[in-house]
Amino acid sequence: MIKKVEYNAANKSSQIFSKSLNPKTLLTGATLAALLASSGCATSSLLENNNRVSTTTAKSVLSEDQIVAFGRPAQALPKMPNATMVIVGEKNSYVLTQGGTEMVNLLTNLTPKNIQVDNDMSFYVPNNDGYFQGEMKLSYAKLKDEFKRSDYQFFLQNNGRDCTSASDQHINAQRFCFSVPVKGAIYPQVSNLSMIQSNYRALTKPYIVSFYTQTQQNQVSSSGTNTVQKLVLLPFALAFDVVTFPFQLLE
Repeated sequence: MIKKVEYNAANKSSQIFSKSLNPKTLLTGATLAALLASSGCATSSLLENNNRVSTTTAKSVLSEDQIVAFGRPAQALPKMPNATMVIVGEKNSYVLTQGGTEMVNLLTNLTPKNIQVDNDMSFYVPNNDGYFQGEMKLSYAKLKDEFKRSDYQFFLQNNGRDCTSASDQHINAQRFCFSVPVKGAIYPQVSNLSMIQSNYRALTKPYIVSFYTQTQQNQVSSSGTNTVQKLVLLPFALAFDVVTFPFQLLE
């Protein structure tokens, strides 16, 4: 009788142990462990995500300048044999090394009073190393009966396109637009700026030239704002004299 009780007790203990080793129970335990482990990973990933850098490309304006005049270098510029036109600014000088010949051709062959330069002269400085690129845009408008055959021939030769607006049509005028791709370099303020300002009348309306670059902005919750960049001039650029066109543009 005593042995039977011991057997039953042992058997019962064995059954309890077997139940504790039930595959479902083991699977549940493993799943729980995995969940706990994955929860830890998720927490770690969440922390990493909170500190992860999100990069966006943004336009960053480096400088703006008031245009004083347009002209040519008075003497050949070292390392700039193709410098054919200069945008004279109050702060700096902007020498065109590509597209300058085309601009000079337009500005010297078209009647100045009928020229309108695009007010949004914004140039891209890819590496902020003193070199810029972009487009110069201008339009030329007159009454239709004032145009000659030679005018239309000039427009054809210089890629002029008809951009007559509704307001132009209202007064029986016709307008042609020009877009010249340009490249150039940034120089210090011209040496004879005061002479130009005293001898030539100011433009009829303010014209601004601006320079910008594309920056990668890193947005992190714990980081501060990016430092503001400044426009860089060529390391070898020196001030020089400029000879303005025979007229003050846009009088």
